[in-house]
Amino acid sequence: MKIDFPPDTYLHMLRDRIDLENIKDLILTHSHSDHLYAEDLVARSPGFAQSAEHAIQIYGNDLSIHKCSQVLGAGSSKFNLHRVEPFQRTEMQTATIVPLPASHDPLETCLLYYIEKNGKTILYGHDSGWFPDRTWEWLHGKKLDLAILECTSGHRHSRSHMNVDAALRTKERFTDLGVLKPEGLIAVTHFSHNAHLLHEELTDLFAPHDMIVAYD
Repeated sequence: MKIDFPPDTYLHMLRDRIDLENIKDLILTHSHSDHLYAEDLVARSPGFAQSAEHAIQIYGNDLSIHKCSQVLGAGSSKFNLHRVEPFQRTEMQTATIVPLPASHDPLETCLLYYIEKNGKTILYGHDSGWFPDRTWEWLHGKKLDLAILECTSGHRHSRSHMNVDAALRTKERFTDLGVLKPEGLIAVTHFSHNAHLLHEELTDLFAPHDMIVAYD
């Protein structure tokens, strides 16, 4: 399973020696170009590569799936496209997902994902500002092993992304709602260089709150 398909996917493949042919399911959070560069999907099509026979299943909202279909065309043998809707439980080959509304782009139904796999639960929580009430209501009573949040904005305020304060408040809300398991973890990622915070500075901000800072 892979989440999103950004333009640096090819770099990740080369640098980290990732075999993209191992992907069975690809889930998309939204259609913005830093999360979906659909043009590179064509590289798996006949005439471009000698790829495996299996079709990769792609799941996403209307805009993301439409963007993929425009690039891949109709009847691609290498990809199957599936439109998902918020709160619709979907059984994939590799995991079970529940898309949840994000607060990111008012012109698009951007999605977060609640993921279940092998008895573990993950919330993939970006891109998003403070979660919509409907998402908080759905999360109430859930028990997460891991929550992945964003901190795009550093100390700057943004309605479409979280900053340091919003990420910390989200952890507090998790605690109030009992969303995290006792051993559950929170990681923050999706850092913009415009936030002017180095990894060490982010670690100094989040480590006292037992939050992991990813390398992004």
